[in-house]
Amino acid sequence: MRNEKIFAIGDIHGCADQLKALLARLPFNAKRDTLVVLGDYLDRGPGAREVLDQLCGLRAAGVRLKALLGNHEYLLLEYHRSKDAALLPYLRKLGLEDTLKSYGGASLTQLGALSFMPVAHRDFLESLRPYWESEEYIFVHAGLRYDQPLREQDISDFCEVRGPFLAEERDYGKRIIFGHTPFVTPLITPNKIGIDTGAAYGNLLTAVELPSLRFYHA
Repeated sequence: MRNEKIFAIGDIHGCADQLKALLARLPFNAKRDTLVVLGDYLDRGPGAREVLDQLCGLRAAGVRLKALLGNHEYLLLEYHRSKDAALLPYLRKLGLEDTLKSYGGASLTQLGALSFMPVAHRDFLESLRPYWESEEYIFVHAGLRYDQPLREQDISDFCEVRGPFLAEERDYGKRIIFGHTPFVTPLITPNKIGIDTGAAYGNLLTAVELPSLRFYHA
């Protein structure tokens, strides 16, 4: 559809009030537009539960929501599946306690089964995709490898890569829209756009409207 727009939102990290304010500012038409959230909904900010409530509500309302897997959700799901205690220090470093507090002070004993979360939230996390492609763009949490076909890349690369992806300007065939690495203002290059502007650190939460390249903040 010619008038269809895509709106992508960067790393939310429990900033529920900012997400609510940002969504209210977007000129989003739920009947024709697509909303992409780039992952990292949990940790650091105080409102992880409320963030997932909002996103689950959008999906239940029939919004065309494409929800991607961030490294914070990836690591939590890895622990959920493996129960590997070696992952716990990394989860704590990422701000797990903030997420547990948002669920009423849930304990680590509930973490393996994710029993502190409503079923709808667990289902939402399990549904997250590593990337999403439109005709003109590739949406991903962290970035891509340039030396492998998209479908053959490891999920951890989509969620965690920085290095060469950030340092080198390569043509991936489509423009990459990504988060994960915070910038003071959105990063705009011919081949990629970074829209994590550090909401978790007291800065703005950012969305980009495509193809117009108009930015919105809260």
